[in-house]
Amino acid sequence: MASAQTTCMTEENIKLLDAKWEEANLHPDPDFFESTLGEEFVWVHNHVSMVDSKGTVVEGAKKKAAGTSNTRSRVQRDVKVAITGNTAVVTGITVVDRGPEPTTYHFMRTYVEIGGKCLLIGNHTMAIPKEEL
Repeated sequence: MASAQTTCMTEENIKLLDAKWEEANLHPDPDFFESTLGEEFVWVHNHVSMVDSKGTVVEGAKKKAAGTSNTRSRVQRDVKVAITGNTAVVTGITVVDRGPEPTTYHFMRTYVEIGGKCLLIGNHTMAIPKEEL
């Protein structure tokens, strides 16, 4: 008798994992990043103003966890998930408040399922100009 395969690649699971990504950025959690980011992870920020790897994200979280984070809140909205095979693309808006005013970002993140675990392998964030909000 065949057993049912379980997968992390469901819309519900991916949305939960993506919300944990936001939480780990608000309250820096190096262990979350270490276990959830793929080895080849890349995060492209505003117009390629900065590109982070898994290592730079983990190290940055360690420093911020020591009390240097200035982020007051991160709020997601309009989150959509598209799944094809073992890959999910998540898009939406995150409003990040670091003062003096919040910044609104559009994001697109890519998750893949490897060995039964969903890993974040790519993140692209782009600040939306205030006049376009």
